[in-house]
Amino acid sequence: MWLGPEEVLVANALWVTERANPFFVLQRRRGHGKGGGLTGLLVGTLDVVLDSSARVAPYRILHQTQDSQVYWTVACGSSRKEITKHWEWLENNLLQTLSIFDNEEDITTFVKGKIHGIIAEENKNLQPQGDEDPGKFKEAELKMRKQFGMPEGEKLVNYYSCSYWKGRVPRQGWLYLTVNHLCFYSFLLGKEVSLVVQWVDVTRLEKNATLLFPESIRVDTRDQELFFSMFLNISETFKLMEQLANLAMRQLLDSEGFLEDKALPRPPRPHRNISALKRDLDARAKNECYRATFRLPGDERLDGHTGCTLWTPFNKLHIPGQMFISSNYICFASKEEDACHLIIPLREVTIVEKADSSSVLPSPLSISTKSKMTFLFANLKDRDFLVQRISDFLQKMPSKPPGNSRAGRKASIVDSAPESSPAPQEVSEQPASPTSPLGGLQGSHAQEAPTASQGLLKLFQRNTPMEDLGAKGAKEKMKEESWNIHFFEFGRGMCMYRTTRTRELVLKGIPESLRGELWLLFSGAWNEMVTHPGYYAELVEKSTGKNSLATEEIERDLHRSMPEHPAFQNELGIAALRRVLTAYAFRNPTIGYCQAMNIVTSVLLLYGSEEEAFWLLVALCERMLPDYYNTRVVGALVDQGIFEELTRDFLPQLSEKMQDLGVISSISLSWFLTLFLSVMPFESAAVIVDCFFYEGIKVILQVALAILDANMEQLLGCSDEGEAMTVLGRYLDNVVNKQSVSPPIPHLHALLTSGDDPPEEVDIFDLLKVSYEKFSSLRAEDIEQMRFKQRLKVIQSLEDTAKRSVVRAIPGDVGFSIEELEDLYMVFKAKQLASQYWGSSHPAAVRRDPSLPYLEQYRIDANQFRELFASLTPWACGSHTPVLAGRMFRLLDENKDSLINFKEFVTGMSRMYHGDLTEKLKVLYKLHLPPALSPEEAESALEATHYFTENSSSEEALQQEEQEGAGNNIQEKRGDGD
Repeated sequence: MWLGPEEVLVANALWVTERANPFFVLQRRRGHGKGGGLTGLLVGTLDVVLDSSARVAPYRILHQTQDSQVYWTVACGSSRKEITKHWEWLENNLLQTLSIFDNEEDITTFVKGKIHGIIAEENKNLQPQGDEDPGKFKEAELKMRKQFGMPEGEKLVNYYSCSYWKGRVPRQGWLYLTVNHLCFYSFLLGKEVSLVVQWVDVTRLEKNATLLFPESIRVDTRDQELFFSMFLNISETFKLMEQLANLAMRQLLDSEGFLEDKALPRPPRPHRNISALKRDLDARAKNECYRATFRLPGDERLDGHTGCTLWTPFNKLHIPGQMFISSNYICFASKEEDACHLIIPLREVTIVEKADSSSVLPSPLSISTKSKMTFLFANLKDRDFLVQRISDFLQKMPSKPPGNSRAGRKASIVDSAPESSPAPQEVSEQPASPTSPLGGLQGSHAQEAPTASQGLLKLFQRNTPMEDLGAKGAKEKMKEESWNIHFFEFGRGMCMYRTTRTRELVLKGIPESLRGELWLLFSGAWNEMVTHPGYYAELVEKSTGKNSLATEEIERDLHRSMPEHPAFQNELGIAALRRVLTAYAFRNPTIGYCQAMNIVTSVLLLYGSEEEAFWLLVALCERMLPDYYNTRVVGALVDQGIFEELTRDFLPQLSEKMQDLGVISSISLSWFLTLFLSVMPFESAAVIVDCFFYEGIKVILQVALAILDANMEQLLGCSDEGEAMTVLGRYLDNVVNKQSVSPPIPHLHALLTSGDDPPEEVDIFDLLKVSYEKFSSLRAEDIEQMRFKQRLKVIQSLEDTAKRSVVRAIPGDVGFSIEELEDLYMVFKAKQLASQYWGSSHPAAVRRDPSLPYLEQYRIDANQFRELFASLTPWACGSHTPVLAGRMFRLLDENKDSLINFKEFVTGMSRMYHGDLTEKLKVLYKLHLPPALSPEEAESALEATHYFTENSSSEEALQQEEQEGAGNNIQEKRGDGD
């Protein structure tokens, strides 16, 4: 490749000159090729240890003039053929021209200009392909592809200098992280180490330090343990490896491979040593963290963040923290955890004003909302740019409020300094609260349903005045009054200041009159509901009358949701539950319907309208409990693994006993999937759901640990799983909410409480208090880190289960052992996954449907089979191998969908490997008949058959005529003789 001319002071230190002329020198790297000797080994070692690009370019061309001691690199090449091509071009196109010049400086200037022109022309041709990775990074990518035989489609994300520990010896080299592989190369004193690991094969990835290994990264697969250390920035490397492994696990889970996010902004001038994919992954990580922190919709993208202070009127302080800006929100998070969180939807903003700076309040920015709240930010580093970004986003807001035709007030940007005042930017106001949930639904049975505007609890509870409820009623009134005071001081709605005081109120129990509203706010469901008016009504209309596997499962479970609650003992509640679950299954066919969704949704319907319950279910399934509600409940299994790990950390004396009894796997799924709603009295579980919508999965784990801790002595004395389950069931059934104003609902687990000594009642608020006191050290970021580690383990365990299931489905007469079948399955699976990595001409082969039976999930097309046939077949066919492979594929493809599954593949391999001579001959015979023949071959064979048949008939007729003629001659001769 041509290189931008760079000065080389010492031209011959580690290079051997092979060709030269008055203006150019072609050199080979010492040690490359044969005959390098000890010097070559040392140079090769230095190349790997010190220079990431040296082994990419073992050949180079330098420009030099006779009187100058300075050389300039103009080209490099990875092969002699490539560098010879450049050399010949220089000799043919430049030598004669350069000999005309009298001044050596003019010669050098001309050469440099010519080379720059060639490079510019090449880059111009490459621009449409979106090539954003120039310079050294491009060289490293070329090296990676050449060194490890990767195709053009495999993209390098980043590369790092590090050591690979082989035994107790560190091998210094280069680690290449691509979208689908981890690769390592080292060359030390003639000893070469080359490793290639697919991310989908990684079973364990962690950063650790031991006596044997310094701070290192451990990468495990099913077959090997790899240790890498001596990174310049180990945290950055490990974070990137986590992201790539996570993408691979997502690919195994739902077949969604890595796709470049085209919506992410592209820098105008790419960095020389950072790839576009690395920037893409970094941006994704920041977006995910931003959305998780503020519970924002899944398509929200962070535009930028900056340090600032926020004036908090409730305590009269300027709190330091970070301001985050995206296309629809302005958010703030304090440096001190939980001190203050703030979410300002741009749809609520009316005025953005730059105030005069002062020594007390430098660079202040005031933001006002429709709810008459004003937020004052200060210490902003680049206030003008920030205001311009907010202005741009406000301009892009919808011109009319969705679902509301009335003109609203205008939001404007105001600058206190007249000389720099920009033109006011306006955006129409959107409604601060959602319109009637089912107002836009036409022709639906739900149009007149009472559940369209209120929760079932209001429809079915007794209208008893609070004064008549005694102490309970007074307590409920106090809670409502506490929240009203909180709203007055901290704001109400999405723009509420969320502080430790908010959490304290949630822990004391949300009053039933506010529960639905606050669930919507804390979960972020309110944002999606307000910005998608009429969406739920459309889904209900589209899904009504449609039958599918999900609707059949929903119908089976409708009457088993909360049969003890009066709201679901009649058609009104059942119909509302049916509509919400069916609408969600229609929205998200990947999940469709999963057991336990009915129980959770029924509780959501008690406190909210149908539309509110729907959006709460969306928040639950797609953001707060990721991958919980799918066919393999992967998310719940992941958190079950976290629960086991936390049990070992916090309750070590109980952990081993629980493992022996096998209880954790039995209890955690029902506890986590239903948020304790199926195992605890409804009034008590609702308080846990309050905390869950505010804090997330952390609360569920804390409460689960507190339950085990409270029952430790009894569990340690249990002899089997059944006894332990009875202990926990009796305990949970007696967790009561003495403050609940709703009439008590009989619990399904009451039969577990039968016995001589009924267990002591436990107040739910006492249980919550203990869970926070003993296990509050849990942090959201720690849980996410643990989730990653457990996700690797869970998904790989599921893949192993799938492998065993597929192998068991293969008939026993194929001749392969179990181990051989498992090896063949891994090869077959890798070939199918490779088509997802690098594309295929057959889209059907690329996409894998995880909902299919295991045997049908991985299928390969004719091209992939041809590659496997060439590498695995015992029949050496030379140049005829592709033809024979194509015929074998058509023979095995019985349903003619141009794909074969693993069972069909093994059947073909078995005939070649383990069939007796007669069977092998039969296979060879069938390969020369339809359907093994291609249409062209079949047509040629048919023509040949017709030709042979016609010629045979002609020859038979001719022979018959000749015989008849000979007979007549004999008769004539006999007549003459007579």
